[in-house]
Amino acid sequence: MSQQVSRVTADGTGGRPDRLTVLAFLGDPATEQVLRDGLGDMPANGMDIRRGTVRTAIAAMAKMQTPEVLIVDIAGEEQPLHALGELSDVVEPGVRVLVIGDTDDVDFYRHITRGMGVMEYIFKPITREAVARHFAPLITRKTIGQEATRGGRVIAVMGARGGVGATTIAGNLSWLLGVMAKRHTVFVESDIHMGSGALLLGGKTGPGLRMALETPDRIDPLFVERAAQPVAERLQVLASEEKLTEPLHYAPGAARRLIEALRVRYNFIILDVPFLPMQCNRELIEFAHHRVIVMDPTLASVRDTLRLLGLPNGPWQPQSPTIVLNRQGRPGGLTRKQIEEALKVKIDIVIPDIPKQLNESASFGEPAIATKGPFRQAIIDLSREVGFVANRDESMIDGTAQLTSVGGIFKMLGFSKG
Repeated sequence: MSQQVSRVTADGTGGRPDRLTVLAFLGDPATEQVLRDGLGDMPANGMDIRRGTVRTAIAAMAKMQTPEVLIVDIAGEEQPLHALGELSDVVEPGVRVLVIGDTDDVDFYRHITRGMGVMEYIFKPITREAVARHFAPLITRKTIGQEATRGGRVIAVMGARGGVGATTIAGNLSWLLGVMAKRHTVFVESDIHMGSGALLLGGKTGPGLRMALETPDRIDPLFVERAAQPVAERLQVLASEEKLTEPLHYAPGAARRLIEALRVRYNFIILDVPFLPMQCNRELIEFAHHRVIVMDPTLASVRDTLRLLGLPNGPWQPQSPTIVLNRQGRPGGLTRKQIEEALKVKIDIVIPDIPKQLNESASFGEPAIATKGPFRQAIIDLSREVGFVANRDESMIDGTAQLTSVGGIFKMLGFSKG
């Protein structure tokens, strides 16, 4: 194919200031909604999303001015390469073509991005995170530095206020990624005095986290290996249980240095961070790739979620935080509609009020995600939101967790489920 799909003008800007920033032709409403949520108000000169396929785009581009960015949906197309070749004949010079499809194949990706000039490709079902990470920089031309893309992915889970279930969600997300999906994962409990994440996962606490936050010069790969305590083969916990009379003497910059060291060792770093006005917590949140705000259906939680949404994004965060509404349907609680009207944003993940299952999970040291049901599905959906992509042959989504290493805390305490 002699002509590339995407061509850039001589000045490298690839566009005129008067034309539409983004024009998209998408085949289904779910993809359209995710694209809108992932891009938000990023397109400077507007975004127009139309229902259609790559064939619809070809017909439209033959008659109208090409936008700065053209997004086409090739899902279901019998001859996608041929269709993209036809598209290349009708787009104007300078257009940046982004493609959404249903083919999860590395060779296909390489062929259309390296051989045909498509700037980026993501496959369905798409997520806000994928749109923000892969499409947004090409639309805004604001790239994220290499330091953010090299190494593991950092997820900060914050409770809008105490007691909303953020630790439970962070712990179960860690279990999903480390045990069920077999990704090298570490759960970091930033509250060194009252944190319960290690207890939830059946892991041990130790002095390593406090040492790292007070004396960052000691942080190196060997320190990380020794400080993190194993829960399962690919899940570890980094947590402390310090005396209440011994405050943390935090060294500025230690949180970032710890994150950088952990990213060399782990695929996912899950931070359980209560948003208290402490420099340590602020730095942990700032240098995460993705923020997750957990709230419950109360007026106070809505107020504090609004305050957290007002925080500026960190340098590694191209997208807005993911909002998790926990305990939806609790007697006396606000409805989802009332909460979304107050927040003026959509809730991304909803977890119903299932106190019996979660209380039993906490009591017996077994993660709630081990049981099929709405809680497990919510955590799976959350994992996709924060950047986890399952392999094509991975069966963990529908499989059951192997609880070979759970309940260690009960062995230590001398309890049993019987």
